[in-house]
Amino acid sequence: MIRTTATLLVLALALVACGRPGPIKPPGPQDQVTYPRSYPSR
Repeated sequence: MIRTTATLLVLALALVACGRPGPIKPPGPQDQVTYPRSYPSR
């Protein structure tokens, strides 16, 4: 039981560490960004 819990905890921490920090930012200079918030789906 303890071993399973520890394994799941380590796995969860490893997956969380793979994420990119901070909000998504479009590439390029701010004055040349066409879609400043989110990109369109098409």
